[in-house]
Amino acid sequence: MTDATVCLSYDFDAVSTWLWSYDSWDMPTRHSRGVFGAEVATPRLLGLHDKYGIPATWFIPGHTIDSFEEASGEVWDRGYDIQHHGWSHTGPATFETREDEQADIERGIESIQDITGREPTGYRSPAWDFSQHTLDILQELGFDWDSSKMASDFKPHYVYGGWSAPEDGPYERGEPTDLVELPVSWQRDDWPPLTFTWARPHRMGYVSENSIFQRWYDQFDWMYDHVDDGVFILTMHPQVMGQAHRIQRLEKLIQHMQTKDGVEFKEMDTVAQEFEE
Repeated sequence: MTDATVCLSYDFDAVSTWLWSYDSWDMPTRHSRGVFGAEVATPRLLGLHDKYGIPATWFIPGHTIDSFEEASGEVWDRGYDIQHHGWSHTGPATFETREDEQADIERGIESIQDITGREPTGYRSPAWDFSQHTLDILQELGFDWDSSKMASDFKPHYVYGGWSAPEDGPYERGEPTDLVELPVSWQRDDWPPLTFTWARPHRMGYVSENSIFQRWYDQFDWMYDHVDDGVFILTMHPQVMGQAHRIQRLEKLIQHMQTKDGVEFKEMDTVAQEFEE
């Protein structure tokens, strides 16, 4: 039997995802889905975590902190970790200049400092992607770890830099940096299968919820049985997972995980620190 770690994480995008990722500035019905995430879903999820006494890592854009100060403050005041998710929920590769990208990240740091009194140690890209500048910016600003990449499924590792992908030559991965990667996966994210958007980009949603939750059970069980010291990172969004009928499904998943010997729920910052030791 091997030890296993579970990291439950929330991307608390609120309205920001609809403004910057979906260009919905003049669509108040879309905005209201983010308001639901802040004012209805977040208290439900905090209550669930309080009930079971398990930690969670909340990646919160600065826009959400500045727009929903009470809900964001409640996350921190009730003992849950807050990490970086941009200020404007803009994909790094879509900034016109390095200066624009760095300014957005620095503004996000300031918002987190205002609510927590400390700088974030971890970063999760709003698009799960990097520009050619992102890695350098994160290292320059002193981040310890990232959670945006997919070179592994259940094992932390170091982010590689200096990669090369020429059209007429082999791919070269580059060399490892000192930035720890806590890998994510679209297979362990609630947004793509469960969020419906009646327009481009990403028309999706209405996937069978039974199939999604069963996928998470199956992946966790496989990791538990086959990966020594595996780390299962689940990415959720309050406006998605905080729907009433999904809370009970998440609770049952937590209960299932707790039946396994040697399973610990941890903040992602703790996992990154332990990896570096």
